[in-house]
Order: sequence, then structure tokens, then C-alpha cells
Amino acid sequence: MDIFEKRKSNPGPLGKYADVAEGYWIFPKLTGELANRMQFKGKEIICWSVNNYLGLGNHPEVREVDAQATQDWGLAYPMGSRMMSGNTDHHDALEAELAAFESKEAALLLNFGYQGIMSAVDALVDRHDVIVYDSECHACIVDGVRMHLGKRFAFEHNNIESLQKCLVRATKLVEGTQGGILVISEGVFGMRGDQGRLREIVALKQEFDFRLFVDDAHGFGTLGETGAGAGEEQGIQDDIDLYFATFAKSFASIGAFLAGDKGIIQYLKYNIRSQIYAKSVPMPIVIGAKKRLDMMKQMPELKNKLWENVKKLQAGLKERGLDIGMTNSCVTPVYMHGSVEEAMALVQDMRDNFNIFCSIVVYPVIPKGMILLRLIPTATHTFEDIDITLDAFEQIALKLKNGSYNTTAAQLETATL
Repeated sequence: MDIFEKRKSNPGPLGKYADVAEGYWIFPKLTGELANRMQFKGKEIICWSVNNYLGLGNHPEVREVDAQATQDWGLAYPMGSRMMSGNTDHHDALEAELAAFESKEAALLLNFGYQGIMSAVDALVDRHDVIVYDSECHACIVDGVRMHLGKRFAFEHNNIESLQKCLVRATKLVEGTQGGILVISEGVFGMRGDQGRLREIVALKQEFDFRLFVDDAHGFGTLGETGAGAGEEQGIQDDIDLYFATFAKSFASIGAFLAGDKGIIQYLKYNIRSQIYAKSVPMPIVIGAKKRLDMMKQMPELKNKLWENVKKLQAGLKERGLDIGMTNSCVTPVYMHGSVEEAMALVQDMRDNFNIFCSIVVYPVIPKGMILLRLIPTATHTFEDIDITLDAFEQIALKLKNGSYNTTAAQLETATL
């Protein structure tokens, strides 16, 4: 059978909705300045779908530095991979500052977060090693784990008893071999918004021999007294053996980094394939990241304002009887019950009639019959934005309960044309 025809005839759980959903529910186009309010389909909307936690993405100081760095260096420099011809003093300096900020000995810049962490997992383990990871880890971690040629166990999300059972099995497998154990969790789980139970995981080191790798994409810049992340928030930063964060959230940029002791960072520097065989991070991104880090350290009011908005939004949703799960981070999920078609109709109502834009998550990312609307508060949102949004959510929840969104995919397609 022709491999292309096989794929086209089975486009996947989300691809099958492409004809109906593309351009509106999937691959929508937000226009205008990056801000709390943007444009969608020619209308101003309150935007809760942009990972710009600290409001740095469109901050005038950041834009000035980004523009000047682009003028000075262009987007090409430095050319080549970091190992061959793409290293600079600016890259080294940023790594040193990131390591110090995270209280680690060294750090390593990554040109992309997704491929960077996936490649890091691949570089850290061999066929003798065992990976134990949270079942709700991000897709980049899951893809990294899938590349592993040895054993792997997924423990139930944030379930320490389940993790213990996996560690018992992993320990038996590595006994008498050259293998070790790598435990992977997240600082903040990006869909649910709950923090990984890092303190409890670290406590298990007294009983089991393993290394802890933490993906803190949503915790970096938002959690902890200084913004150093979930490890700082939970008081166990020193016990995280390898720390990862991306620039795509609090920095509102692109790229990522790993931080840990000098020896393991040195090993990764010479063995992480996604960096050895790819172009170095362009100079404007590096200089822009340094500016963002400086502002994170010197302007605590940005994080304070973010959390003012988070607390008001989350408290308001709960007061109105909406289910936001167990979030203890900025990520704000709202759980509802309904079909995929009802979810699409509900979101269309929000966007067209209430001028509210947030991400919609349905099966297969979450169980069938569930609807998850994810809101990402930022420091740029206003209390007026929040009040309008809370009123809208109260109304759409009632309409969903009353069956107002019962419709078909065909009717939705007609309504959006």
C-alpha cells in the first residue's frame, strides 16, 4: 500500500476535523500587537492564549534591545553549529547568568525547547538505563522517552505511591548492570496547571538511587521568590539534578536551556545531537534573552502583577462554580463536560459574541466527554479584562448545561463560512 495514501486516508484524531476547524478552532490567526487584547477575524478580543506571562514580549525596552541587536548582528550570525563555528562570548555569558539564576554550576543554551529536551533525554540514557516519568509529561518528553532503547515506566500523574512502585521495578532491573535510573517530572504541568510533587519525589532519594530531571517551562519566571521556578517555590532547587526551561513562556521568545552540575552539562554540550548538528541560536535571540533575564531579576513588579491577575481570575472562576481543578500555578484550566461539537460551538460563541479567546482542548488530549478551556493570565491583563471574562464564563457554562450548544459539525462549518 502507498504510504502517503495510507496516511491521507487516516489523518489522525485532530486532522479529521481539518475541513471544519482549520482557521478558526485549529490554526487560528491572531493579529495586531502582542497584548492582552488582539484581533481575531477583524474583531478585538481579550486574549488568554498567549504564553507571555510577564508581558515582556511587547515591552518597549525588550523591543528596543531586540531591534538594536538585529540591526547590529542580523539574524544569520553566528552561522553554523555552536561546536563548529557558532560560539560567541554572548552565548557563554548568557549561559553563565542562567546557571547563576538557577543556582546551578553550569548551563547550556538550546536553539529550541522541544527538540532540545527530547535530545537531552536521548543523550542521558543508554539501553542499560531505566526511565521513570510522569504519565502527563509534555509531548517533547514523551517523544524523548520513545527514543529510549531500554526500559521505561510511566507513573500515575503526581502519584508518589505509583512512582515508588515504578522505582522498585526499575531498581531491580538495574541491579548488577551498568544501568541507572532517570526520573522525569515537570515543575508545572501545562494543561492541568498543577505543580509536580518535586519535594516528595526528592524525598525518595533516601530510599532509591536515581537522578531527577525537571521540565519547568511554565514555572521559570513565574514561581519562587526570584522567579527561579518550581524548585525554588518548593524549596528543593539544589536537589534537581538537571533543570530545563524554555524561553517561549516568561521570556516570550524562542530557545531554551539546561542547567545542572558542570560535569553533566559538559557531557551534554559534547553529546546532545540536536545542538551539535543544528545552527547556533542567532545573536539577537541571545542578546534579547539576556535583556529579559535582567528585567526578570530587576523588575519583581512584573511577576507581582501577574500573580494579582492569576489570583483574581482563579478566585472569580471558583466563586462562579467553575471547575479549575488542582492548579497551583498561573496556568488556569476550566473543565466542562460535553462533546467535541459542543466544545466547538461553545468556543465559537465565546469568540464571536463575548470576544473572549482562549485555547480549547478536547479528546484525544483529554478523555472523551471532557472540555478543557485553558487560560494563560499575563501581567498585561487588566482587572476589567478579568471581570468581562468571568461574566462570559458564567454565561457559557449555563448555556452548555441547558443544551444550547447541541449542534453538528456540519452546522458549525456552515456557521463559520
